[in-house]
Parts: sequence; C-alpha cells; structure tokens
Amino acid sequence: MLTLSTEPLDIDLLVLPETNLILIASVIEPLRGANRISGAEIYRWRLFTPDGSPVETTSLIPVPASGGFKPLSDTAPLFVLASYNWRRSATQALKMQLSQTARHRSMIAGIESGSWLLAEASLLDNVSATVHWEDFDDFALAYPQVRAVKDRFVIDGKRITTAGSLPTVDLMLDIIRRRQGYSLALEVSRLFIYEPASGQNAAELSPSTAGLRMRDPRVAQAIRLMEDNIEQPLLLARLARRVGVSARHLQALFQESIGAPPHVHYLALRLNAARRKVIETKDSFADIAAATGFNSASAFSRSYRANFSESPSGTRRRLRGRIKALAELAVA
Repeated sequence: MLTLSTEPLDIDLLVLPETNLILIASVIEPLRGANRISGAEIYRWRLFTPDGSPVETTSLIPVPASGGFKPLSDTAPLFVLASYNWRRSATQALKMQLSQTARHRSMIAGIESGSWLLAEASLLDNVSATVHWEDFDDFALAYPQVRAVKDRFVIDGKRITTAGSLPTVDLMLDIIRRRQGYSLALEVSRLFIYEPASGQNAAELSPSTAGLRMRDPRVAQAIRLMEDNIEQPLLLARLARRVGVSARHLQALFQESIGAPPHVHYLALRLNAARRKVIETKDSFADIAAATGFNSASAFSRSYRANFSESPSGTRRRLRGRIKALAELAVA
C-alpha cells in the first residue's frame, strides 16, 4: 500500500457508531480527489459497520454500509474509524474479529479512537502508535506494551494510527504521495483550501500552500514565487536570493517544512499546471510545454510520463474513451 504503484487500491473502512462525519470524510475525500484529478479509479473503498446497519454519526447523519464486518481472508488494508464512546462497540466478538482479520490484512489502521480498539485487540503490542492528544496520557497508561508517541500519524510496519481528523488527511496525502508521487499529492492537497479569518493576511495562503502546513514564511514566499513563474522557472539561486537566504538554506527549509526539496515542489507545480491544460484544453503539447517552463515538447512528455505513468496523449486518449463510454451508457 505504501510503495509506488499504478494498480488500483481497495480499502475497507470499519466505521463504529458515534464517529465524526469529518473523520470519515478525512479518509475518503483525499482518495476521491485523487481519482478525480487523475481521471482514473486508482482508489476504491467499502464501508462496513459492526452489524451491517447504517451507522449513526455524531452529526446525526447516518452513513450506509456495504454490509456487516466479518473476519474474512481479505487482504485489503482495513481502516478502523472511531470517535466517541468506542468502548460500547469494543465487544469481545469484535476484538476477536479484528484479531482474526489481522492475519490476512496487508495493513490495519486505527483512525483517531480506532487506535484504542486496535490496542484492545492486542494489535498494537510492541508497536509505535499515536492517538488524539486529549487521550494521550490515558492511552499510554492503559497500554504500556504500546510505544505511545505524540505525532500526527504513525506508520510502524503493518500498523497505522492517527491523532484526529486533520492528521488523517495528512496520512491520506502521504499514502497518495508514496503510491502516485509528489505531484498528485500536492494537487490533492490544493482541494483542501483553508480561508484565513478576517484580520489575517490572506496573501499568506495560495492555492498550493493552503493544503500544506507552512512552518516557515520564507518557504511560503518561495512557493508563491514559483507559482508566479511557471512559464519561466527561476533558478534555485535566484529564488533563494529573492527570499533572502542561501540556496542551501532554502533547500533545508523546504525539507523541514514540506518534506521535499525546492526542485521537486517546483516541478510538481509545473506538471500539475500542465496536466490541467492537457485535460481542460485542446492546446498542442508544444504550447503546453512552453507555458509550463519546458524547453521542448519531448522534454515535457518525458517528465509527464515519469510522474503520471502515462504520456500526455495517453491522458487525452483515456479521457476521451471515458467520456464516450459514459455517453453510451446514458443513451442505453
């Protein structure tokens, strides 16, 4: 699940009663966004509940299920989602089901209070794990066999845990980055734009920085300069000079703030802009290459294929086929 792949990934979600609606969305929406942006069904998901009935969320909005959770020999990753009053669902039967299915699953994730349920089923023994900050001390005291750590999300072998809704979005973006690359993860992050409250500087956030946790204003400034210079990319030395630091220091700031060097982020911005033009316009590939800072159509095509696992012409061909299939289905 966490390695580069072009194969579709199936994920099962076990949703417990009184789970926050936003927690469910934190898992599903980044996957949906990845599918929409890529124009392919690279992620699929099924929702299960303990008894197969629609689960009542804390928002009083019921979420339908594909069926009741059963410990079959399915190998798909399993995400266990819980928010409040998880103990009501932590029956001996459910804990045994989790223990049984863990023998087959490629990965099991405890999402927010789902970490408690995994610990109850002894699935986090001798594993590093996190939990919502409000529960951290109680969790660490209750399960001394678990290496409790204060982090947004933790991946340790075949176990994943998250500390809440927004950390779960971080996790899903990390999964997308590992499977499809930095460019797609960046573009998905742009879907989650945070608007600052009145009185704050709106210029501090741009479409690309909104989905990233900026730890340094110089990184945000550098990214805005990148966005303003897509057609004629700035050299790293000039970019660093405009920000007021050395090139080496800027590289370190990027790595610390967003986990990627400047050239990787810059290329992702340019390729994402190019892909939007490939999908949304009829511009020639030579024109798209020139508009996104590539010195030739062939150089653009090579970089596009390396990042998106298909050529620009392949993207257009695939999308035309999809539109044609949908049209034929509508007529039928």
